[in-house]
Amino acid sequence: MTTITLLVKSSRAWQLKAIEEMLQTQFEELDVEARVLTNSKTKWVQIELSGEDETIATNYITKTYGACPVTVENAKALESLKGYISQIDNNKQELRVDIGVFEPKMAQAVLSVTSLQSALVNGKKLPLQQIAELFGLAEGVPVSVKVNWEHSSEEELSSELSEAQIEKLISWQLSLLDRLIVLGTSKETVTEVLERTHLERDVIDVEALSAFDFALTCKLGTDAAGVVPRMGRYMRGSVFVVFNADKIRDFTVG
Repeated sequence: MTTITLLVKSSRAWQLKAIEEMLQTQFEELDVEARVLTNSKTKWVQIELSGEDETIATNYITKTYGACPVTVENAKALESLKGYISQIDNNKQELRVDIGVFEPKMAQAVLSVTSLQSALVNGKKLPLQQIAELFGLAEGVPVSVKVNWEHSSEEELSSELSEAQIEKLISWQLSLLDRLIVLGTSKETVTEVLERTHLERDVIDVEALSAFDFALTCKLGTDAAGVVPRMGRYMRGSVFVVFNADKIRDFTVG
């Protein structure tokens, strides 16, 4: 039997069911059984595979969802690590990211406000909360980071945003288009709600950030914050985070 910890967090039964149904469809012609469950402590989704086609199924799952490193040694082999923001610590002025390292003990990536200032606002001395609000860095948002192993302890990994993550956020800002980040939903639900609220003309793209998290690109002139109440009434279990490109401009020029 093979156990894989996906790069997906879940605390809702429908999300596990959605993954299970997708795997059943994809593995219909394979000799493999897949059992979907959640790590009760970390909320990472785990898949137990058994059967002659375990290897094929493992490769498919890893490619589709990504897999957590689980241990620090596995994490060290990766150039960048994906995870979910677990805390915006305004007292310590640091951002913490759960990157799926939890054996034998949990280790999280820790990003200082200084590293975020350098990466996102040209080194301007903005407080952590302001940077987080400007760039949509809220608890539960998926991000990728790069660890500085020489300056890390067993439980706190000194990190910075990965180059790919920085490029994504800067490209969002340069586009001058607002994004609405929606956490804890499915693409089908997003599409259905956009049609129901007649917002499909105001939202020009739906980008998957993870299996159940999406960034909705608003057309020029559409305020992402104004979209929230219209969608929110039909998506009460979801979390909305606004990325306002126009507000960032004053802090990134010069």
